[in-house]
Amino acid sequence: MKCTSCHTVLISEDNFTKFTCSSCSKETIVRCKTCRLKSTVYTCPECGFEGP
Repeated sequence: MKCTSCHTVLISEDNFTKFTCSSCSKETIVRCKTCRLKSTVYTCPECGFEGP
């Protein structure tokens, strides 16, 4: 599993979040701790929705 924003592999991380795209509900968005704290933008690969 990789962070949707920075593409870091999250195998050894325990503080990440995973949720469904709020726009299309088809793709799972995964965010690492660093990207969540920095509010790094992510883009849904299915519909192109961008979120903080």
